[in-house]
Amino acid sequence: MNSDSTAVASSHGTLNHGTPGHDAPNYDRTVVACFVGYVTQAVINNFMPLLFVTFATTLGIGMARLSALITVNFVTQLAVDVLAGKFVDRIGYKPCILAAHASALAGLLVLGLLPARVPDPYPAIVAAVFLYAIGGGLIEVMVSPIVEACPSEHKAKAMSLLHSFYCWGQLGTVVVSTMFLFAFGAASWPVLACLWAIVPAAGMVMFAGAPMPSIVPEGATAMRFADLLKRPAFLLMFLMMLCAGAAEQGMSQWASAFAETGLGVTKVVGDLAGPAMFALMMGLSRTIYGVWGHRLNLSVFIAGSSVLCVAMYLAAALSPIPVVGLAACAVTGFSVGIMWPGTFSMAADAMPSGGTLMFALLAVAGDLGCAGGPAVVGFVASANGDDLRTGLSFGSLFAATLLVCVIFGRRTARRDAVPR
Repeated sequence: MNSDSTAVASSHGTLNHGTPGHDAPNYDRTVVACFVGYVTQAVINNFMPLLFVTFATTLGIGMARLSALITVNFVTQLAVDVLAGKFVDRIGYKPCILAAHASALAGLLVLGLLPARVPDPYPAIVAAVFLYAIGGGLIEVMVSPIVEACPSEHKAKAMSLLHSFYCWGQLGTVVVSTMFLFAFGAASWPVLACLWAIVPAAGMVMFAGAPMPSIVPEGATAMRFADLLKRPAFLLMFLMMLCAGAAEQGMSQWASAFAETGLGVTKVVGDLAGPAMFALMMGLSRTIYGVWGHRLNLSVFIAGSSVLCVAMYLAAALSPIPVVGLAACAVTGFSVGIMWPGTFSMAADAMPSGGTLMFALLAVAGDLGCAGGPAVVGFVASANGDDLRTGLSFGSLFAATLLVCVIFGRRTARRDAVPR
């Protein structure tokens, strides 16, 4: 973080709207607030699933209605992604990012305070999920263009570091929640929900006092949907985001089940060596690029990560040795770490006038990939006798497709770029 803060502080004159020199705004607080925003999104996406067993045993909520909660969260965030490109620029970034954190805050408080006070807790839980999903969708769309617009010498580094905070937030949510519930009992989850509301509250305070950069460079006109569709670079980046989301979640969502059924390890080992190690390795990848990215070529890093991802998918699927399969699952997290933030940076570099609409549409593509990747892996496995090895072998095509896109991406982006 420090290296990016220095970069921000050393280049205030490039994008500021204030008086040049010492009167120029300092965007360090803005960037840190965006980091907190991604931790907020990690909390609201990963806290609820930890309570599913508790909801089933203490509130009598069945598997079908628990699954519906995931659907409400995903569909709401996807809808917000689509709509944000139309209304955020009109309303303004500052009020919208504050509203996003307020919505996440309200959702977590409703989750903690309302279910125990109504006859049927399920509608209250649905309302809580809907509220914080609105906040999560807005945060996802907005924080990346905000960081991209903040003056910095190495924007791809800042973007990768930003996205690493989602990984660390995910790990923190799982570890802290598990320890809290173990120490105070499963019945203490409403208190924990209210405590997690501190994170979006902190984000609101930080954004309230932070300067907001201009998302579209001065003198440029924000691109419209029709303008984006005419640019091969955008279509290529859209496909890259689809593949990035699919490659990431295709392994992440099935890692625990694969470890148990395909590799024959216990659930505890499967969870720790599967999803937890996956998130840890993904966070390390993004942090490494966030610190040393100025020494690395982004396209080469993404291409190398894609090759590694294909290899790890195949190693997990084909290796008869459980420890090799577990290691492959974890290293897949490292390989997919740069794909999502790296594609954002490539798109912003190729189309600096893309604005909120471009980031919103790319977020939609990523979310569609996150939903479609695990579904494809599961469908292929089901069609082959519930064999997850076959499903993961097919899943290697996500990263292979991304590799092909990267090979042609830089050439297309340079040819298609809009002058700054």
